[in-house]
Amino acid sequence: MATLYKKNYHQTDISDSSFLITGGAGFIGSNIVEYLVEHGAGKIRILDDLSEGKRTNIDQFEKLDNVEFIQGDISDAAACLKACDGIDYVSHQAALGSVPRSIATPLVTNNANVTGFVNMLSAAKDAGVKRFVYASSSSVYGDSPTLPKVEDSIGKPLSPYAVSKYINELYSSVFAVNYGFETIGLRYFNVFGPRQKPDGPYAAVIPLFMDAILKQESPNIDGDGEQSRDFTFVVNAVEANIRSLFTTVPEATGKVYNIAFGERRTVNQLFDVLKSLANSTMDASYREPRPGDVRHSLADIDNARKFIGYSPEYDIQEGLKITFDWFKNEFGS
Repeated sequence: MATLYKKNYHQTDISDSSFLITGGAGFIGSNIVEYLVEHGAGKIRILDDLSEGKRTNIDQFEKLDNVEFIQGDISDAAACLKACDGIDYVSHQAALGSVPRSIATPLVTNNANVTGFVNMLSAAKDAGVKRFVYASSSSVYGDSPTLPKVEDSIGKPLSPYAVSKYINELYSSVFAVNYGFETIGLRYFNVFGPRQKPDGPYAAVIPLFMDAILKQESPNIDGDGEQSRDFTFVVNAVEANIRSLFTTVPEATGKVYNIAFGERRTVNQLFDVLKSLANSTMDASYREPRPGDVRHSLADIDNARKFIGYSPEYDIQEGLKITFDWFKNEFGS
């Protein structure tokens, strides 16, 4: 598949800059790496323990002279210090995702998403990194029923995963206030796209649906399928990271921003779109709702537009078509 990253999301010459992408062998991280490779970044270092990421996501980049891979765990403070040495900018994507997994294994989630986050934040500060951009999550809105979601109005978290991401935001704010360290948090809303895994017990809904359709199997829908999400194509998430690393807007740092398209679809509508793309007449199977899930989600992205210049290029329809074509190429018979 041709690169999706011909468009330029930064105005600065990055040929002399060094970047660390944690979780860079994972879904979103490897797409950020692809952008930086495509646009001639000076040095790109990838830190990943390969528990979620896959070496095959980055093998096309590793052969390049300006790309370095370090296999390491962010819960190891020494590994974080080593990874940050000589780095100008950090895009921190490493984490354990999934609400259900966090409910099943809260200590594991806390170790990766809280201890690991503080390790990376501290290492980046001590290494003199210029800016630290990190992945947060729409899950921090918790039980707040308000739509659209606005950054300064959240409810009570509904899962250990949501708690871990909110703690990331609090730590980031504290580092900004106490150390003058430039941080920006990105609250992702249901990101999907090429390189997202369809396997494993905690796979996300879109790759699960695509995998089932390609196998001509009936996918499972949790609950009645009328829960809605602001599904966000991965190129939009990459844009947000790059713009956050280089925004020069006053007061942009030390904040967190919604990263989405600004529209919502129900899970049933999502399945209908995928059926249409696949020319399938298959029906889904419905089961009990998942614990910890919110009912509806929709982002207000005005602050991201104002402070980081975010202007999402791909809506869900375009993103799903690109993603489905990639899945067919990767996993289709």
